[in-house]
Amino acid sequence: MLLALDVGNTNIVFGVHDGTQWAHQWRVQTVRERMPDEYGVLFRNFFREADLEMTQISQSILSSVVPQLTQGLAAMVARRTGLRPLIVNSKLHTGIRINTDYPEEVGSDRIADAVAAYARFQSDCVVVDFGTATAFTVVREPGEMIGAVIAAGLSTTADALVGRTAQLPQIEYALPPSVIGRNTIHAMQAGLVTGHLALVEGIVARIKRELGGAQVIATGGLSSVLAPHTDCFDRVDPWLTLDGLRLIAERNPHS
Repeated sequence: MLLALDVGNTNIVFGVHDGTQWAHQWRVQTVRERMPDEYGVLFRNFFREADLEMTQISQSILSSVVPQLTQGLAAMVARRTGLRPLIVNSKLHTGIRINTDYPEEVGSDRIADAVAAYARFQSDCVVVDFGTATAFTVVREPGEMIGAVIAAGLSTTADALVGRTAQLPQIEYALPPSVIGRNTIHAMQAGLVTGHLALVEGIVARIKRELGGAQVIATGGLSSVLAPHTDCFDRVDPWLTLDGLRLIAERNPHS
């Protein structure tokens, strides 16, 4: 069985693949101050609830954009499974070519997104990953990542707005009844949620215009919240990054 971990700034997403399908998938909050052994206990508890043991893992892979957690989590996985995880970077054999100015700067999560999206579409495609940042990763035939757009994520924008104002509250990320809010909550939802959708639709339209068309897939924790309110996505898969990690692990079986 494969254990795949995607360590993001907001969430850690991890799952177990049994060779045929994802048997279990989980999403927990990223806490930079949490020690590796604390994460180990957390992982063990999730595994036990799923009637699994970490010693059943035969391969593991780790993507991380939080450097202060990367090595500690890798060591924790190695201790509990007996296997050092493969850590994703731009030099691995991924099945796609990273054709950007500085490939080593590309986030490992975006590499995994690109691998999974191109494997599905086999054509020009865009991955919109809703996380701490909203990242648009662009892949062209024949499997070449050519660049990206990175914008502040919805939650990041909301936190900045609430944190820098005295009277604006935290809100639910939901579409308001009208784009013209008749109270503070609805006005904020219009600006934040409707505004973020407009940002996404506008950037996707511009990318597709530059490419001459492309398939678009949404992923990330907020994809299932936002995607139903726009028609700019061809597919939605909140777990796309894990699937990219699975493919990278398959292409690097002895690393």
